[in-house]
Amino acid sequence: MSRPEETLPPDLFYSDAESRKYTTSSRILSIQSSMTHRALELLNLNTPSLILDVGCGSGLSGEILSSIPPSEGGPHIWIGMDISASMLDIALQRDVEGDLLLADIGQGVPLRPGSIDAAISISAIQWLCSADSSDVSPVGRLGRFFGGLYAALRRGGRAVCQFYPKNDEQRSMICNAAIKAGFGAGVLEDEPGTKNAKLYLVLTVSGGDVPKGDITGVVNGMEGVDIMDQRRGGKAGGRAADDRKGSKRWILKKKEPMERKGKVVKASSKYTGRKRRIAF
Repeated sequence: MSRPEETLPPDLFYSDAESRKYTTSSRILSIQSSMTHRALELLNLNTPSLILDVGCGSGLSGEILSSIPPSEGGPHIWIGMDISASMLDIALQRDVEGDLLLADIGQGVPLRPGSIDAAISISAIQWLCSADSSDVSPVGRLGRFFGGLYAALRRGGRAVCQFYPKNDEQRSMICNAAIKAGFGAGVLEDEPGTKNAKLYLVLTVSGGDVPKGDITGVVNGMEGVDIMDQRRGGKAGGRAADDRKGSKRWILKKKEPMERKGKVVKASSKYTGRKRRIAF
């Protein structure tokens, strides 16, 4: 079965007709509802929160966010972000309660830093892995998205992104981009090994009630969680000792992109990054 992200860019694939078909499909409604409730379970929000719905489409997930009862921590206020004008038009026709933003997530998240409590994304971020022209870099688009999302979330905030990677390489590319942006990241797979398997990328922002970059506080006690990154930080805002400017690791990281570009760099040795004794 062909993957839609490999046929057309999302703003072209989700035409008026395709958007209506997607929104009225009982099968899609059921799957979308199930995955949205699962994402909310992983977010574990105890109070009404401001949530960003990344790739909100016609507002199917947003309606669920608005309908969460107070006994379960809701209802939530939400902002929907999508690249398809047709999808957002249907959301407006359906009179959803969230604010809607027409934007390309591959260009970042145009929200004030620290302005949202949490984020969800259902079946959207795998679109960033497909390049529709030779000058488009999937790695660059993923980097801009996760960097923007990290900045927009408050300290201690969380995000859950359900996605369908094409293969292990694509899965790693997505996870690595999230980690590089600064997130603590873990992947949870529901119903592994079946055709109904669902992957959830669970992300945390350091600060607040979440230890620095620690994803285990979110998925503690859950089975089948692959911890992609559990960063251990010292003082807030500080770097690990072996990653400071001038250290061997820092120097090697600087050399690597230069070597890839074919530039001549000094060979590394056991003395690289070693401090010299002061001589008088």
